[in-house]
Amino acid sequence: MFYDISVLGFMPQTFDGLAAGIVRSVDRAHADVSPCNLSWSQGELLDANINRSPTAYLQNPAEERAKYKHDVDKEMTQLKITRADGTPVGVINWFAVHPTSMNNTNTLVSSDNVGYASVLFEKKMNEGSLIGKGKFVAAFASTNLGDVSPNTKGAHCIDNGEECDLHTSTCDGANVLCVASGPGEDIFDSTRIIAEKLFSKAWELFVSSEQSAVSGNIKSVHQYVDMTKQNFTFYDNNTMQNVNVQGCKPAMGYSFAAGTTDGAGAFSFSQGMTSPNELWNAVRDFIVTPSDAERKCQKPKPILFPTGEMKFPYEWQPKIVSTSCALIGNFVIVPVPGEFTTMAGRRLRQTVRDTLDQFSTSSIGPVVIAGLANTYSSYIVTPEEYELQRYEAASTIYGQHTLTIYQRQYKKLCIALMTSTKLRPGRSPTDFREKTITLLPPVIFDTSPWNRSYGTVVKQPKGVVAIGEKVTASFIAGHPRNHLLQEESFMTVERRVQRENSTAWTIVATDADWETKFHWYRTSFLKGMSEARTEWVVPANTEPGVYRLSHKGNAKLIFGGLVSYRGHSKPFQVESSPKESVGNRNRRLYFQ
Repeated sequence: MFYDISVLGFMPQTFDGLAAGIVRSVDRAHADVSPCNLSWSQGELLDANINRSPTAYLQNPAEERAKYKHDVDKEMTQLKITRADGTPVGVINWFAVHPTSMNNTNTLVSSDNVGYASVLFEKKMNEGSLIGKGKFVAAFASTNLGDVSPNTKGAHCIDNGEECDLHTSTCDGANVLCVASGPGEDIFDSTRIIAEKLFSKAWELFVSSEQSAVSGNIKSVHQYVDMTKQNFTFYDNNTMQNVNVQGCKPAMGYSFAAGTTDGAGAFSFSQGMTSPNELWNAVRDFIVTPSDAERKCQKPKPILFPTGEMKFPYEWQPKIVSTSCALIGNFVIVPVPGEFTTMAGRRLRQTVRDTLDQFSTSSIGPVVIAGLANTYSSYIVTPEEYELQRYEAASTIYGQHTLTIYQRQYKKLCIALMTSTKLRPGRSPTDFREKTITLLPPVIFDTSPWNRSYGTVVKQPKGVVAIGEKVTASFIAGHPRNHLLQEESFMTVERRVQRENSTAWTIVATDADWETKFHWYRTSFLKGMSEARTEWVVPANTEPGVYRLSHKGNAKLIFGGLVSYRGHSKPFQVESSPKESVGNRNRRLYFQ
């Protein structure tokens, strides 16, 4: 419930579209099953990520930090999948970096740096195929990225260019002025640069002869855990004392509202807040007052949202989470239900490795944290980082020893995995789909101007364009939410091809391409009129010839029902002489 608020509630259309796509992918994969060989490789990638909470990282013991060269993980791990006949069919790359090259000033739908890296890899492998239509699949997956940013220039005050306050990430007390920037000229150029770095390293690993074969059996274990019912004592090697661990009811701290340097929050909040504010406490208490037990459990976090005690219309954050571990031969995947910071991930990896080593008679390969799996329970920091209460700590919802609980749980999973012990499945989370609330109104109707039909071009492209130039065309349109066009596209770039006795148009790019943008906007809310603007920055490898921009969509009639339409711009000529490339080149859908 908590994260649905900012998007006006649960979106059944989005959920159903994603679920249908996943099922369709699994079905196709099952129909194409064949023997495969797996191999893994690793390599260092520099200048693609930084720690966005370095003061929190420094809270960890010096002797622990001394084991590592950097304050973020710089190693990419790749799992390569090849058919028995030698044909490569897929690759998964894990690298710690947030897909936040496009910060919260961006209003365009985008898969960000990791999405574009996937596009680059698949275009390389599926030459001649449209994006998403080729046989080879490349994934760039999340790992322990909790405190890791792609904005490698760091955080600066946008009003004077000076560095932000390192602890609070503010400029003269204001969080909105402190913004981290990437290596490019703007957020879109930064997305491109980080994506190209990810792709280049992944490709280097892919073609390397230094591949380690994955061999052995496939095993997995899964268990649901109620984090609020975890209560035990453990020995802390740092303090050399026994520590009582209690899983708290979920709660978000003040610094959560401050946001991060990748996307600032609002009001007077700042990172590192460990003292409450009476005004905000009064606002909070008007909704729900946290219990004394919850306040004590969450210390030193000042509670802004006691989400574990907020029940309407259903629980705001999960108490029960999904935990699992999988052994693919000697390759270990640890799916986790949240965003582990750098050191939190390192500790969990070490716990898993140490446990597996106690039972394994052969060498264990990479241990990969697979982040944000099955359940989303926000962030997980180390107990030491929790003390500082920066954004990630304020978003660690089960209290200071959240990581400790996970280390104990994954140790139990690994022991069960290696000893073939059958675990109880745990209590399943409640299905809240019948209680969801959607505040976004449906599309009521669409209309087109008098005597003009949907798909009519209202702005034509120029007659002649060059490499690197931007081409645009605008169409009378219906609302994109009328039909998601799964496996189709709202816009296409088409090239005219001369055949023996006729001409035909062949699609060369869609709204999935980096060089295209699709904008939709209402021209009259009362009348339900809309326009769609299509854009294409002509890439360097474009073959000279005649092209056109096309738009496809559906309009909703006043008395119900949908009418599909398609429109095409006038043909235009692409010449080979290059012009300076313009920015903002990414796969984007813009809904105002």
